[in-house]
Amino acid sequence: MKALCWHGRHDVRVDNVDDPKIEDPRDVIVKITSSGICGSDLHLYNGYMPTMKAGDIIGHEPMGEIVELGNAITKFKKGDRVVVPFTISCGSCFFCQRDLFSLCDESNPNAAQAAEVLGQSPAGLFGFSHMLGGFAGGQAEYLRVPYADVGPIKVPEGIDDDQVVFLSDIFPTGYMAAENCGIEPGDTVAVWGCGPVAQFAIQSAWMLGAGRVIAIDRVPERLELAKSKGRAEVIHFEKENVYEKLMEMTSGRGPDRCIDAVGAESHAAGSVRETVDDLREAAHVPANHPYSLAEAIKCCRKGGTVSVPGVYTDNLNGMPMSAVMNKALTIKSGQTHMQHYMEPLLKRIVDDGFDPSFIITHRAKLEDAPDLYKTFEAREDGCIKVVLKP
Repeated sequence: MKALCWHGRHDVRVDNVDDPKIEDPRDVIVKITSSGICGSDLHLYNGYMPTMKAGDIIGHEPMGEIVELGNAITKFKKGDRVVVPFTISCGSCFFCQRDLFSLCDESNPNAAQAAEVLGQSPAGLFGFSHMLGGFAGGQAEYLRVPYADVGPIKVPEGIDDDQVVFLSDIFPTGYMAAENCGIEPGDTVAVWGCGPVAQFAIQSAWMLGAGRVIAIDRVPERLELAKSKGRAEVIHFEKENVYEKLMEMTSGRGPDRCIDAVGAESHAAGSVRETVDDLREAAHVPANHPYSLAEAIKCCRKGGTVSVPGVYTDNLNGMPMSAVMNKALTIKSGQTHMQHYMEPLLKRIVDDGFDPSFIITHRAKLEDAPDLYKTFEAREDGCIKVVLKP
């Protein structure tokens, strides 16, 4: 089959690789019909994520048609269309039983390697390093899905791929980010970033009762989407001082809830530190940027909550812990507990008419993926979200 494979920093290629096979009775094989390129895939593309190996198949936002089933699978049949969550979860361990699916104790075969870095291992993830399992990803023609009796959900008839493919990651991720804020009716929610996860965090904040949503970015197309589709007030951080503007907009109190939907690759207008980090990256030394997180902590009102769906790949210098402690802030984060959210959010699509496809700007063949990674990384051609159609 054809698959998009990682070969190093800024080097992804469509290779011919072996077809996946059933390896366990709880596996299924899915013929991929749609697969998104995620913002966190850029962490791989830019060389931030350790334990990647040349030839690794990447991608973790897939859906498609089941073409083969392990003999323990009874909930699906061949031909069923399914969305596959990016997390892999057993469904029966201590954490899965508590709906903390992204913390599964059983799904990462390289748990000891992850524990050396993190203390304990999270769940295995599709296409996202060997530390997190070394599983082949979904930017490919076919995908083996372990624990398929727990992960994928069936797509109802009459619903097209574009409406549901983001149930694989970014719609639940944005929703959990908003939910982690503990939004109370009428709260002001500020969202750092207007990328795909941020757009769904904006939508979800409204669903959960926000009174105002303010979105912060510097990419015009993303700001316009947050304004037009997300009904958010917007701040262009290169044209306005974010802290001063937010204080002005909230009568000096600060936003009640703040969401860092950027993560490791954030930017800061006119920052000397960003210049230093850019020089490090030019020398191929990855740098995690704390700019958005630090600014969210500074801006958040006293006693407020900072939610962090943005992906970080290493330790952070410049984390303002004094502000966290002295302002009595709550910080909540985590990979998304996908199986907890997928069915309820599918109902939002089917029953309430919510259409996540508004975020798609580019649809392309798998063969076009290397060029689109360049476009997406450079924020060119109005690129906000790419969906590959293998």
